[in-house]
Amino acid sequence: MNFKKVAVVSSLVLLSGGLAACGKANANSKTSQKTLSLMQTASLQSLDTANQADFTQWNMLQQSMEGLYRMNAKDQVVAGMAKKVVKPTNNGKTYTFQLRHHAKWSNGDPVTAQDFVTAWRRSVSATSTSGYSYIYEGVKNAAQISAGKQPTSALGAKAVDKYTFKVTLSHAMPYLNKMLVMPAFFPQDHQLVTKYGSKYGSNSTKMAYNGPFKLTGWNGTNDTWSLVKNNTYYDKKTVKLDKMTVRVVKDSNTAHNLFSSNKLDDATISGVTAQGLQQDKHLKHVSKAGTYYLRLNMDKNHALHNAKLRRALNLVLNKANLTKKVLSDGSTPAHNYVTPTLVKDPTTGKDFGTETANTDTYNVKKAQQLWQQGLKELGKSSVTLKLYSDDTTAAKTIDEFVQAAVEQHLSGAKVNVSSVPAKASGSAVESGNFDMAYTMWLADYADPVSFFDVITKTNPQNYGHYADAPFNAAVTAAHGKNATNTAAYWQNMRTAAKRVNTTNAVVPLYNMTESHLVNSKLAGVVYHSVGENDYTRAYFK
Repeated sequence: MNFKKVAVVSSLVLLSGGLAACGKANANSKTSQKTLSLMQTASLQSLDTANQADFTQWNMLQQSMEGLYRMNAKDQVVAGMAKKVVKPTNNGKTYTFQLRHHAKWSNGDPVTAQDFVTAWRRSVSATSTSGYSYIYEGVKNAAQISAGKQPTSALGAKAVDKYTFKVTLSHAMPYLNKMLVMPAFFPQDHQLVTKYGSKYGSNSTKMAYNGPFKLTGWNGTNDTWSLVKNNTYYDKKTVKLDKMTVRVVKDSNTAHNLFSSNKLDDATISGVTAQGLQQDKHLKHVSKAGTYYLRLNMDKNHALHNAKLRRALNLVLNKANLTKKVLSDGSTPAHNYVTPTLVKDPTTGKDFGTETANTDTYNVKKAQQLWQQGLKELGKSSVTLKLYSDDTTAAKTIDEFVQAAVEQHLSGAKVNVSSVPAKASGSAVESGNFDMAYTMWLADYADPVSFFDVITKTNPQNYGHYADAPFNAAVTAAHGKNATNTAAYWQNMRTAAKRVNTTNAVVPLYNMTESHLVNSKLAGVVYHSVGENDYTRAYFK
């Protein structure tokens, strides 16, 4: 999913300013339909996971690529390019994968162990620009390589022979199997990487695909492309569609219109559009393990370095109003950075996101007191905060909500909003030129550490400069000495959650729920709560 991924802003759910007539929403009577029409809400920027990591890229790679493992319809990890799900040796620190000998890339090249080595080394390299190299930490020498202190050849990922891929960890990672379904760990045809170099994945022709579909028609900048059935895929007999057409749709009302005119089979809607369609027979709510929140810049030269101001921002926002009256799409108020329903704490039997939720919630009077105390500590009577987001309708609506609440209730507060294209918004955040940024995180795998890793002190995506010693110590211990100690591990997770709440590391806004209008004849789609939706085994009834 911030997806999964460098996701500076939400790009999965859009709000609309108007509602079109519903009409005959996708009453398609054809039963022999072999083409699925889909939408994405943001442009595709790259197919190279060492270069980029965002929602659109990962959604497309989910349909066209396959890693060592994949996730089935029951959210179970099953064999992909690996022949089977393996058990580690060497006290949980060594994984040896035997690859399928008959798996091929779409250009006919065999899928080999070297393809995984090449992809992993490129992603963990100090020159990787994806912002996702941290996900490899735990693989031997990964952190040192990303820091430029060792060569990529030192990575604990080796091709023992053509079809044997060996991974060595610096410490046990019981959740590694869950991680390996992520696009970040997908292979890359090493021969094409050598051929295209930095241009690899810059358009649909400059790479090969080892999954159910292959991408065609994307020139690197256009907002329409296709996915066609990949006849070299080892399990092609389970793929029923011939083609998927994809277009970028940034407005929810436009998405609804396209669905109503049978130009989309699965459309994502929200806001006013969703409000008017809550009783529509085609509406499907999909709960996702994602949290939308405000990233706060806590660098010393920014006002939100002050803890009281951060807490005041959290308390002044009425999240129940946001979800009921503004979003109205099934989303629920977020009182925790970690989304409820992500995972159960095995030591308590309780939902982790619920049991660690922040009880310090909406309280305008308390927010006003804290705000004035914070201003006094800063020696100021007023503060102007720069709020960044992308230019989607959804983001603009959230911007207005935050701006109105802060300026109305907190004396001396001014919010300057910059709703700009995603690339510009991302650049501002990455350069530290912001105070608040509307963003989200969609869990990569079903463990709280998937959320916590992103805001550890040394993480490349920790653009807010959060640096809390007890929090970092808890996450470090969970990754290290307590990785295989269940009781200690989950105590570390609870400690980390408490620190995020008490220090107001982020301001949670709402838990992610996707509202889809779905063709009633469409079946076989797997809407994963963690990770990307899977259309590879879809079909029309």
